[in-house]
Amino acid sequence: MRIILLMDPFIAVPPIYYGGIERVLYDIGCKYKEMGHEVTIIAGPNSKSPDKLITYGENGDLNPKLNYKTLLTLSKILYSQIYKHDVVHNFGRLAFLAPIAFSKIRKIQTYMRIVDKPNIERFDKLGIRNLAYTGVSDMIVRTGKTQKSTWHTVYNCAPVRYFTFQPSVGDDAYLAFLGRIERCKGLHNAIKVAKLTGRTLIIAGNISSLPHEIDYFEKEIKPCIDNHQIKYIGVVDNEQKNKLLGGACALLSPIEWLEPFPIIIPEAFACGTPVLGFNMGGVPEGINHGVTGFISETIEEMASHVLRIKELSRAECRKEAGARFSDFKIANDYLAIY
Repeated sequence: MRIILLMDPFIAVPPIYYGGIERVLYDIGCKYKEMGHEVTIIAGPNSKSPDKLITYGENGDLNPKLNYKTLLTLSKILYSQIYKHDVVHNFGRLAFLAPIAFSKIRKIQTYMRIVDKPNIERFDKLGIRNLAYTGVSDMIVRTGKTQKSTWHTVYNCAPVRYFTFQPSVGDDAYLAFLGRIERCKGLHNAIKVAKLTGRTLIIAGNISSLPHEIDYFEKEIKPCIDNHQIKYIGVVDNEQKNKLLGGACALLSPIEWLEPFPIIIPEAFACGTPVLGFNMGGVPEGINHGVTGFISETIEEMASHVLRIKELSRAECRKEAGARFSDFKIANDYLAIY
C-alpha cells in the first residue's frame, strides 16, 4: 500500500523530547516501511521519514492560526501526490483535507484531542468522499461522532522493542511523573501522593511556555523540589525515558482534564511499569485495574494504591504493551481501516 502520513507544518517529526502525535505518526510510518508499504511523510521542516519526505511551512508555534498561504502550499503538494498513493492519513487539522475533499483517494482523520464537533458536521454537509475518522480513545470518539460520520477507536502506540523490560524493582523504587508540566497534567497531585506515601518522586518533562503555566511551575511546583524526595530532571530523550520508566515502581498520571489517551501509558507498560491514573478522559481505557495499574478518584485513594503496587504484575504490563499498544498492533489497526 502507498500511504501519505500528513502532519501540521509547524511540528517536526519525530520529536526529540516530548511529543505525542508526531511520535505516533513516525512510529507507525517506520512500521509500515518495515512491513513493505510505501510511506510518504508530509510535515514541517527538520522532519525525518523512513521512506519519502516532503516538508513545508515553518517550525514554531504549536497552535498558530491557519493561514491560506500554508493551505495553498499543502494543496499543491497533495494534488501532486494523491495519484501516486492509496490513502492520506491526516494527523493534523481537518481543514488540510478540504482541498482533496472530493477526490477518490481514501482519507483518514485522526484525533488525539477532544473534537470540535461542528467541524465534523460541516464536513458531513460537504459530502466529502471516502473519509473515516479515528480517535485515540472511546472517549474522544464520543466527542466527535455524528449520524453521518464513520468513527473507529485506535489507541496510541509505543515501539515496545525499543523499551527495556524491567521484571522487578527494589522496595524503595521511586515514583515517576513524565509529561508537559501544566496544571491539567496534575503534577501537584503527584507531589502530594509522594508526600503522603513517603516515596521519592522523579519528575521529567518540559515546562510550558504559557505565562500562566510558568507561574504554576514557579509558585506551586518549584518550591516542592528539594532534590531529595521530589526531584526534577528536566526533559528526557528516548534513552533517558527508558531508564526513568524502567526504574520506577509506578508512573503517576493524576490528571485534571479529559486527557485523550497519554502515550506514556504504553511506554510505561513496555518497561513493565504499572500506571496509576485518575478516572478521567481516556486514561481508564488503558489501565487494567488491579493488574497493570490502579484507577483512582482522589489523591488519597491514589496514595493508598501506591501502597498496593506489589499486587500488580510487571510481566502483565509488558504483555499488555505488546498485545494492545505496540506499533505493530496499532499499524495493523490503521491498515484495516485503510
